[in-house]
Amino acid sequence: MSGPLEGVRVLELGTLIAGPFAGRLLGDMGADVIKIEPPGSPDPLRTWGQAELDGHHFFWTVHARNKKAVTLDLRKDRGRELFLDLVEKSDIVVENFRPGTLEKWNLGYDVLRQRNRGIILVRVSGYGQTGPDAHKAGYASVAEAASGLRHLNGFPGGPPPRLALSLGDSLAGMFAAQGALAALYRRGVTGEGQVVDVALTESCLAIQESTIPDYDVGGVVRGPSGTRLEGIAPSNIYRAADDSWVVIAANQDTVFARLCQAMGRPELAADERFATHGARGRNQDELDKIIGDWAAQRQPGEIIETLSSAGVIAGHINTVAEVVEDPQLRARGMIAEHWDERVDRPVLGPGIVPVFSESPGVIRNAGPARPGQHNDDVYVGLLGKTAEQLEALRAEGAL
Repeated sequence: MSGPLEGVRVLELGTLIAGPFAGRLLGDMGADVIKIEPPGSPDPLRTWGQAELDGHHFFWTVHARNKKAVTLDLRKDRGRELFLDLVEKSDIVVENFRPGTLEKWNLGYDVLRQRNRGIILVRVSGYGQTGPDAHKAGYASVAEAASGLRHLNGFPGGPPPRLALSLGDSLAGMFAAQGALAALYRRGVTGEGQVVDVALTESCLAIQESTIPDYDVGGVVRGPSGTRLEGIAPSNIYRAADDSWVVIAANQDTVFARLCQAMGRPELAADERFATHGARGRNQDELDKIIGDWAAQRQPGEIIETLSSAGVIAGHINTVAEVVEDPQLRARGMIAEHWDERVDRPVLGPGIVPVFSESPGVIRNAGPARPGQHNDDVYVGLLGKTAEQLEALRAEGAL
């Protein structure tokens, strides 16, 4: 097997991050993912990424892995009919167009369902398929802002910075894959497909823990807290002797006692300023200084070894250069090689999460090098079209 979803076929529409990430996650778990790109207008993700080799960038290597690529113009009648032929033979359609786009092409869920009542349509958009903002285009940066997530980031009194990733897109892609799997399970019970409606804003909102009830009950408007969480101590970053940073998290009473012992300060565990969770929260500035002074005299390796041996949670803040050499990640296959035919060499990328004991996912390829690379494989091999029919479709501009 190549993963628990072997035998499931996914049609991936749309471009850039959220939809392709959902498709990648399903492909990582073994699904046969067919990425559909309009002829002459490939996914811009092919040109994303900060490193370049022989004119190629490598965002594509990660998010296009385990996929086939076909070209198809859904705005043309022949393209639309070919797509519906694919829907008949598929389980899931993933799209991240602005709401109403599929309907404009006469490819809404009601049409797809007529051809395959078990089809699952996963729709990712900025604000969801309904509501007063449904018609708006959405980007991750705005979704993070509108959901309140960006307000929580940064330091008090400063501008709310962006994480150097498209977090909102990635969260939506994860919820989209999760929703697809739940709908696939429900179809096994009822035989019926359904629409999975994922909004970038709602995906960002979903991870915000107790911010809403805290506001509802206590009027608390949680704001940014820099490198720590207010009232949760000690749980912060501390500068080591080499000027790098380590995270030390010991906010539980038992773990805090072990931290005090490891630092050679066992008396702190009984100190009334720090003896309880609430007391440590009220005095976290003072506590952070004590721990910071201890850490500043030691190399990061010594800090982590000393604390880990004592049962205290600690870790170095790694750069990507350190991540790719991490023995734990290496041992679990999380720094994985992708054979990228565009550059004719293996390219490292993230491994497959989660790890399955009986049906592990496999990186079968690093993404199709060319738009339409698998046209013959899909249209001839799967749909039974002839070479002459494909040539006619190309001449019409449908492929």
